[in-house]
Amino acid sequence: MIDKIVSQAPARVCLFGDHQDYLRLPIIATTINRNIEVSATRNNSRCFKIFKKDLGEYDDINIDDDIDQNETDFLKIAIRVLKDYSCIPDKGYDIIISSNIPINSGLSSSSALIVAWINFLLNTFSTHKVSAELLAEISYRIEVIEKGNSGGKMDQYTISFGKTIFLDTLNDKVISYDHNLCDMIIGVSNQPKNTEGLLKKLKTNALISIDLVKKKFPKFDIYNPLSFDLETCLLELDEEFRPYFRAAVGNYQITLNAQNEFNKSLLNIEKISKLMSDHHDFLKNDLKITTPEIDHMIDIAEQNGSLASKIVGSGGGGSIVCLSNNKETSIKIVKELNKIGVKEAFIAKRGSGPKILINE
Repeated sequence: MIDKIVSQAPARVCLFGDHQDYLRLPIIATTINRNIEVSATRNNSRCFKIFKKDLGEYDDINIDDDIDQNETDFLKIAIRVLKDYSCIPDKGYDIIISSNIPINSGLSSSSALIVAWINFLLNTFSTHKVSAELLAEISYRIEVIEKGNSGGKMDQYTISFGKTIFLDTLNDKVISYDHNLCDMIIGVSNQPKNTEGLLKKLKTNALISIDLVKKKFPKFDIYNPLSFDLETCLLELDEEFRPYFRAAVGNYQITLNAQNEFNKSLLNIEKISKLMSDHHDFLKNDLKITTPEIDHMIDIAEQNGSLASKIVGSGGGGSIVCLSNNKETSIKIVKELNKIGVKEAFIAKRGSGPKILINE
């Protein structure tokens, strides 16, 4: 029996494909070197005694309790779902959850917690071979399917696989890249992201726009740019739906172009930066998910040498990521972002995947 186990999972940053995964379009994302940690020490009870260190909150989960289908707590939902994988807790643990991932800031702190939590449970109470695919599958089920949320698969798959990945959301195929990315400066705004409300609106309008085009042009296939003319399609849509369609098509092509660059043996940061800037333009001008604070943060970053900057997360607040291949420039951007009063600014590097440390 495991006496002590530590489970870690990283934050993620979307590089390409924001608001694309729930349309079954691909994404490119990376983990960064910020993590959430679940540290568990066996106790003599039938209870998980949980201390959420950063929030100063305590919670108890009795492992013998039945968990309702309408439960909203991710940790409890995970215990119920994992029964389908023959993972049934039979011993209590004292658990400390700590993190240096900014919360509610578009860096997937909630998905990181879910991945770390189920990795702890599977490694402690199951004989299953724990793979990245299994972690991604279960965490997506818990966070999106069980709760009926509007999100896609980017967060769960990026965190479960680690490093930098291309995810084809049509078939869940993952391509991993080992390129050493340049500095990523993360700027966290003072306005929390608006996940569910904004996601639902954007997803609904994007799907409506695509469906309307399909009805007008039966041969339309968003995966085949030769099957349609963008301007002709836009003219058939009411003004309110045009930006969503334009962003879906435009960002899909940008993600494919970025994939072509990542597939090369040497990553051209200048080309990646141009594509990232184009991606952000769609997010800002068509999907309108930025805020005045986010726009100001990006202006400051670009005035101080950022190669490219974009909003990170669902929008309506959250964070930005800026690219820099010069250490002095990276430090300067962090300094200038702090000057304008952002919640937090730091230099991030590409992260790894989930980790388990065991003392038996």
